[in-house]
Amino acid sequence: MKKFSIPARRRKILLIVALPGLGLWALLPARPFRPVEPIPAGIVDLHCHIAGLGAGGSGCFVSPKLRDNWRFKIYLRAFGVTKKEVLEQGDALIADKISASLAQSQFVKQAVVLALDGVVDADGQLDTNRTEVYVPNEFVAAQCVRHPNLLFGASVNPYRTDALARLEWAKAHGAVLVKWIPPVMDIGPADSKLIPFYQKLAELNLPLLSHTGREKSFSHADETLSDPEKLRLPLSLGVKIIAPHIASAAKYHGERGPDRLARLMREYPNLFADISALTNVNKPGSLKEALTQPEFAGRLLYGTDFPLITTALASPWYSLHLSLQQKWEIARAKNPWDRDVLTKHYLGTPTETLTRPARLFGNAN
Repeated sequence: MKKFSIPARRRKILLIVALPGLGLWALLPARPFRPVEPIPAGIVDLHCHIAGLGAGGSGCFVSPKLRDNWRFKIYLRAFGVTKKEVLEQGDALIADKISASLAQSQFVKQAVVLALDGVVDADGQLDTNRTEVYVPNEFVAAQCVRHPNLLFGASVNPYRTDALARLEWAKAHGAVLVKWIPPVMDIGPADSKLIPFYQKLAELNLPLLSHTGREKSFSHADETLSDPEKLRLPLSLGVKIIAPHIASAAKYHGERGPDRLARLMREYPNLFADISALTNVNKPGSLKEALTQPEFAGRLLYGTDFPLITTALASPWYSLHLSLQQKWEIARAKNPWDRDVLTKHYLGTPTETLTRPARLFGNAN
């Protein structure tokens, strides 16, 4: 096969043509989506993932299908570990890495580390054949005891036979919220069978962080279950709901996810959204929409979707709204949380959005 190459003369012409555009791009001033406000101290990230392979008796697992998927190696690298290291030292190594990285952050003091329950079968028991990732509450709670800068985010599939008891256990062990990813946990948030579960959430004052919008982190997901409209039932029962990612990059019945979420915001004061992953390259325009759409004002919470902030999905160089100087400042920051905070700060994220998670939980140290 003949190797393709561009002749030297043509390369020079292309460079000459491109240079003015590159120069103009470099000189573009900062264009934040709203006025830039100060960065507060003691920020809490309410959306940080953890996982494990079952090493060290953690109880975690990743399905063979996902281990064979191209995403698996990316996730290991994003957590800063190798498969060999985890198998030798145990899944707690991942928590150690998260805590150590967080401790080096200039801006973020604590992060809510999220357990992830699995799919439940007809008998109300964990179905390992249909579960891709399982991170038990007991493992996450134990890591949060070991690392004070990690807060316990529980996960309970409401179809478990002992779901209410698991909620009680989570609250007693310091859980600050409950995490769902309905498209991969096979949870129908609008199912009336879940009313007792929602009533228990409200009684325990445990917010529900329930994924909304597109879901492509797993090899399979039923994205109809991440429609924000399906959250009407728990909202009507007084559950405090946090919708991650403002339901971005998805449409339901021909309507954009953020528009459906905005309508719910007008109706329910107990509905919030987080801004995790909204500066990633696969969510163009999402942070601007979150910061400028009036329905979201006063309802946004800071989150990162760690470890995605350590991957190529997140970079200041993707933004046309940051000045060259800001891009360099962000890129030079060694800590991933600091890069995320600086990016969102320079794009106009309000101070109150950055401080709201700590106020919401109340018990963050």
